Amino acid sequence: MDLTKAEHDGVQSHNAAATSRFEGLRGRNLSLDMTRGKPSPEQLSLADEMLTLVGPGSTDGEDGTDLRNYGGLAGIPEARRLFAELLDAEPDQVVVGGNSSLTMMWEVLANAIMFGMPGGGGPWRDQAPKFLCPVPGYDRHFAICERLRIEMINIPMTADGPDLEAVKAAVADSSVKGMWCVPKYSNPSGEVYSDDMVKALAEMPVAAPDFRLMWDNAYAVHHLGDGPAPLANILAACNAAGNPDRAIVFGSTSKITHAGAGVGALASSKTNIDDHLKKIFFASIGPDKINQLRHVRFFRDMDGILAHMDKHAAIVGPKFQAVEDALQKRLGGTGLATWTTPKGGYFVSLDVLDGCAKEIIKRCADAGVKITPAGATFPYGKDPYDRNIRIAPTLPGVDEINAAMDVLTAVIEVVCTEKLLKVG
Repeated sequence: MDLTKAEHDGVQSHNAAATSRFEGLRGRNLSLDMTRGKPSPEQLSLADEMLTLVGPGSTDGEDGTDLRNYGGLAGIPEARRLFAELLDAEPDQVVVGGNSSLTMMWEVLANAIMFGMPGGGGPWRDQAPKFLCPVPGYDRHFAICERLRIEMINIPMTADGPDLEAVKAAVADSSVKGMWCVPKYSNPSGEVYSDDMVKALAEMPVAAPDFRLMWDNAYAVHHLGDGPAPLANILAACNAAGNPDRAIVFGSTSKITHAGAGVGALASSKTNIDDHLKKIFFASIGPDKINQLRHVRFFRDMDGILAHMDKHAAIVGPKFQAVEDALQKRLGGTGLATWTTPKGGYFVSLDVLDGCAKEIIKRCADAGVKITPAGATFPYGKDPYDRNIRIAPTLPGVDEINAAMDVLTAVIEVVCTEKLLKVG
């Protein structure tokens, strides 16, 4: 029954049943956490062999370099070659760093604030910079901008990627210096940018000569069972459009091997790479090259990464299916919520009736189920409609997910029918 079109008595009856179900669930003394997109212990264990692949007497790189020592600011050659495959680039376009691509994103933008970008007119801090933020989106991207005092502008997402007309209108302002993009299995809504979208973003006229696409391809190989979705090569598209410096591509193995001991990398034009290396020279004498070596020996090549990600999909796929089954069973056809059914990535994006998300998350917490705070998927933590909820299914087991979804769906039914009764 579509409760948004039902008679008052029908909504009231549904509310009473949902309230009774929720009261029964509250008595279970649950303590479940679905707030962050963390790999499960089973996923982390898939890469434990990596820890045994570098030992005494085996710490030289393929060119004979002693990787225990200083140096190699851009990463070891074999790691640059491996990440070039992952990021759709050439090895000399790649910088391989420490365990976090987020750190590299911070470095790029913090250095832009202080020193500017190639092609631009000096430090961004003197230019009241703005950034475009597709929403719902990744809270850590927004946190970087907020910390650096980069004004954020919401851009709605569509099935093909960000709303292109809204983007084109915004980039006519020369203070708009860039846009965040999670182009494959977007966080949290799961879209994959279409080929036309990639081409348009590469070609579009922009007022700022130092405009940058922060292309966070965090989920490049994170499928749920059908293999990675195709994605057009943004670096090639920018080069073909005569804008070779426009995109900076990021990726990491943090959700592939060990989340706290992965390897991050970025890829871009030679101009951007040279500029980045000059800037980080003052902060580092080189990354953890031994860890880079572990990863190269573990995967060997892109085929090794893809085979490894099939193992991840076998673990994670059933968890996403449990979320889908619960939402469909309890909320399908009710009109109280809509949600994404992603083919990869780490999240499900759930929209409830306007004005209900904060209250739903609060009541879930009271019942022992922690969900990502309402508003987290929007700049400044402000969802203008108070309706988006991000579900992170990867860390808990399937039984825990089922228990958590029992609570979440019951609370959605209760809170949303309460709103309908008030409106009615």
